[in-house]
Amino acid sequence: MMQRNGLLSGYKVLDFTQIVAGPTTTRLMAEMGAEVIKVEQAPAGDPTRLNPVIRKGRSAYFLQHNLGKQSLCVNLKSPQGRELVRALVPHMDVVVENYSPGVMARLGFSYEELKPLNPRLVMCSISALGQTGPLAHVPGYDYIAQAYAGVTEVMGEPGQAPVMPMVAMGDVSTGVHALAAITCALLHRERTGEGQYIDISLLDSYIHTHDFSLQTYSASQGRFVPTRGGAHHTGLAPCGIFRAAQGYIIIVAALDHQWRGLTRAMGRPELADDPRFRTVKDRLKHKRELIGEIEHWLQSLPDRDTALGALERERVPCAPVLTIPEVVQHPHLVARGTVRPISDPVLGDFVLPGFPFRFSAMPMPQALRAPDLGEHNSSVLKRYLGYDEEYVARLTAAGILVHRRSGEE
Repeated sequence: MMQRNGLLSGYKVLDFTQIVAGPTTTRLMAEMGAEVIKVEQAPAGDPTRLNPVIRKGRSAYFLQHNLGKQSLCVNLKSPQGRELVRALVPHMDVVVENYSPGVMARLGFSYEELKPLNPRLVMCSISALGQTGPLAHVPGYDYIAQAYAGVTEVMGEPGQAPVMPMVAMGDVSTGVHALAAITCALLHRERTGEGQYIDISLLDSYIHTHDFSLQTYSASQGRFVPTRGGAHHTGLAPCGIFRAAQGYIIIVAALDHQWRGLTRAMGRPELADDPRFRTVKDRLKHKRELIGEIEHWLQSLPDRDTALGALERERVPCAPVLTIPEVVQHPHLVARGTVRPISDPVLGDFVLPGFPFRFSAMPMPQALRAPDLGEHNSSVLKRYLGYDEEYVARLTAAGILVHRRSGEE
């Protein structure tokens, strides 16, 4: 089960994460060869084990975020369980957790308590709103941080309620931010021998996603207030989602040479010098008319592919708005492994998001599986703490450890 190949081979991670943000960090580390021991709270473990798709006690959602990890399921409410986990800390390089701020301290696992056990330890806490500040105590998830960051405010149709994206933008982005911070801290440790504590929040990561909103508002002394633009960008034109004969197309042609290319693709080169559309400012002022001209052309064509072909010949940035069924079959995504097939002994064959990094010195990660609850209790405790099978069995009988195979009730 342990991964020995990869850029992070040899590093050992004690993983107290659950749901998506933290597990994203540790799953990427596992796929790069780190040994990741996922500490799950008895008796049920990571809550995503109970999320769809579930078949015979196996969740595809849990599987996606926990490939390549080992599961150690411990009753952390028990002093004996907590001491067992503390005994693992001197053997680890990294601890990652994403409980609400204060939970790790209540369990006796704060950085201040773990550092004396392992001065070289790199510990990363991932939270919704951060470990410090007036909102640190507020419980939260992706959407909560998104709302506080002003990101929700700029999504949706003008004059209507904001919308919620059906993707884990903040969770995954924060997970990758945490990965970057951890690897930098490990590099620092290699140079100095010094471990450290890292505070990563979804809120900070979401603020990091703003491209022009914050500085445009502040630099204009509040004259420009970014808000919802709907299907079209509020500061560029044409730049948005356009209705074609079959489905939708994204077109980004705000730069002058792109706009001229679009007019040629439309067979309307005279529009490039139309006073309504000559500059970006002109096009923004007459955006409704501009959208009408483009959609009239798109809908005059037999299908979406014809429009995309015409745009691509003129090097106009564009893309079809793919459905999820189209995504999992798209030749480019399949060829790159951006979507990857998984064969699970319980769930069968299906598709997951692929490994997002491409390294010249590391092959794409091999096929990995996600662990059953407490699957590695015995192997982890034997390897690091010298426990024998009889002692592990006694801990299991006492409820300190839990092991549940997929398919068991």
